[in-house]
Amino acid sequence: MVARNRLPPWHEEIRLGNGRDVLIRPIRPEDAPVLHASFELLQPDAMRTHLLGGVHRMGTDLSRQLSQPDTRNEFTLVVSEQLPPGEAMILGMARAAVAAGSRDAAFTILTSRNVAGMGLGRHLMRRLAKWARGKGLDALHGDIPEDNGPLLDLALSMGFGQVEGADPGFTRIHLPLAATTPAAGMDARA
Repeated sequence: MVARNRLPPWHEEIRLGNGRDVLIRPIRPEDAPVLHASFELLQPDAMRTHLLGGVHRMGTDLSRQLSQPDTRNEFTLVVSEQLPPGEAMILGMARAAVAAGSRDAAFTILTSRNVAGMGLGRHLMRRLAKWARGKGLDALHGDIPEDNGPLLDLALSMGFGQVEGADPGFTRIHLPLAATTPAAGMDARA
């Protein structure tokens, strides 16, 4: 019998449309310096600034904090080269965090320019929805820059709806996470 090369939970290797193989995995503390160095390459700029609470640059303390999520109420995946954490360039990041005092999670997805438009957004949204469903949460929501029509179209095609409550310059999208029926485009295998 041949031993299978199994990846740990939440790890997956995928091939992008350009033929590049990447690894999607949970963020690790060793990723903090790489995240700090590569954060400005992640797009869109408005979402990056939104994630940082209006700050335009990531400091070392924040990169350390993001690389060590509280797994009880936060989940962060990175898209990286197939190298060990701390050595691999981070090409994308998807983060969901349970909003204090609620049963909803807010999410942010960022990708670098060189992998934008290759299906990572849809893939990462599905993974965040799967995590949120596994936590028994009621909904997943995120803010999308108003000028990012492709990302808004993607979210709407996956069953998200537009709701009130976004900061100026953003559109808030919301996905109910009913345990009985997955939303359109968000299959149960997510």
